Amino acid sequence: MSSIVEDRLRYGRTGGRSLLVPYLTGGIRPDWISYLQEYARNGADAIEIGLPFSDPILDGPTIQEASDRALRRGVTVRGLLDEVARAEIDVPLIAMTYYNLVAHSPSFCGDLAAAGIRGLIVPDVPVDEALPLAASAEAAGVELTLLAAPTTPPDRLAEIARASRGFVYAVSVMGTTGARFAASGGRLAGDLRRLTDRPVLLAFGIATHEDAVTAAESADGVVIGAALMRRILDGGTPEELGAVLAGFRTALDASVR
Repeated sequence: MSSIVEDRLRYGRTGGRSLLVPYLTGGIRPDWISYLQEYARNGADAIEIGLPFSDPILDGPTIQEASDRALRRGVTVRGLLDEVARAEIDVPLIAMTYYNLVAHSPSFCGDLAAAGIRGLIVPDVPVDEALPLAASAEAAGVELTLLAAPTTPPDRLAEIARASRGFVYAVSVMGTTGARFAASGGRLAGDLRRLTDRPVLLAFGIATHEDAVTAAESADGVVIGAALMRRILDGGTPEELGAVLAGFRTALDASVR
């Protein structure tokens, strides 16, 4: 299977770069594709696209609000994928959603690949139940990334590190997205990096340049979600969000000099 997501992240890491992966709720605004393009232009190594879901158990209030807004606009997975397929984005795209949406369509992973999305995160699928989805993703050329939390026991952590594709998603704190960044995430990222050579990205609660730099001290990079989505919900334009992401890129680059 080709490893478009992992290869791109490894390439960035090999060049001494702290990896930067921003999140965007698909369909949040009619011009949502413009945010993807601005992220790509301003330092993203990959982009996570949230496919809106009505009951997102892992998402905090900001991402929930974004999903609700997108759903009220009438967006569908099919419509979002059609828009992505027509867009020109030169970094890997990763879909994030919940298993109810995945199970609803037998061709889900193939549909992602056809739209140009090569990564998938399904947070409510645990590692010991992931094999069928992992097989479907692999057959479609999609890399299924698994999550690890600070409370994950060592044997299970090793299993996640072996089974994850693209990268390993380390959650900095128990809770939902937007929770305050915690040092426990740094310890988790360090443990994972001793278990795998696959890139390890730290997420949840990374809201400031200082948070991102601190997280990157123990991980290969960061995922930034709620901090960006809050600005979009408050009216931030694609160009403004591109500038915000460029600020994170600059801070991460300066920290490794």
